[in-house]
Amino acid sequence: MTASLEELEERLSRLRALLREARRARDNAATARIRAELREAEAAWERALDAEEAEGAAPPAAAPSSPAGAPTPATAAGTASSFRLQAHGKQSTHGAVPVREQVHQALTLLGAPASPKLISSVYQAFFTEPLVATKLASLRRDEERSFTAQGYARPYYICAALTHDRLTPARGLLAVSVWPLEQRIVGPLSPRADFLVHAIGTAEQILRLDVAGHAPSGAARQLLRRFALNIPGAYDDEEIDPERVISAARTEAAVHQEADYSLRRTTADRARGQLTEVQQLFGAPPLHDALRGSAGFTI
Repeated sequence: MTASLEELEERLSRLRALLREARRARDNAATARIRAELREAEAAWERALDAEEAEGAAPPAAAPSSPAGAPTPATAAGTASSFRLQAHGKQSTHGAVPVREQVHQALTLLGAPASPKLISSVYQAFFTEPLVATKLASLRRDEERSFTAQGYARPYYICAALTHDRLTPARGLLAVSVWPLEQRIVGPLSPRADFLVHAIGTAEQILRLDVAGHAPSGAARQLLRRFALNIPGAYDDEEIDPERVISAARTEAAVHQEADYSLRRTTADRARGQLTEVQQLFGAPPLHDALRGSAGFTI
């Protein structure tokens, strides 16, 4: 990371802290001024990141799309320019990629909450560096501690998917903080709906690599094959066709979409009214923890 990026990130951290203070003080003039400065700093951060990655990274790829009407995957800084996918076999010139960045890249490709095992499989299918799933065990807790201490100092955090009933962290599912709450809620139909989003994201990335002249790895095609085998009409014992997988996944997604997203939207509205900023990203404490923390006596 260049000094310019470090300085800009420090400035972003200071501005976000000032913005919170201005909002708490209900100082509308200061809030408007700081927001304008924050937008300028974020734009400068994007330009600096683009300049750094242009020196050695592979060309950028567009963020994956979801089925029509479903929540749209967001990128770390709100624009596609902050997400860079490298074709399999192309190593970054900037050294080892931090685990949180590996997870972010895989989740951005998938476009919906995912398990550590799937995240690891996706990263290793499209990138040269391995992502060991066991390293993800403490990542969400580390991210929560960082957010609690620093607020929005980082462009994104690896956070939790939330259960639709209790708004607690969904077991074994990671998400990205810049995704809207609706995208991070998990209801009864969400596992299947998100599976279809994962399949579409994987197929679209393979298509992008084909168009760019980079042959997808065998692991990437095998991953798509596993998705296709569980989607009606996506596979017919011939070579896997990414476009056919996308079409079949979107057709099925339309069946679940309305009911699933309606529940997600209702739950997200409830979460915004009941949860703190930290809890909206990392979930409410389980009921037994909340009761233990509020108890004023011992037995």
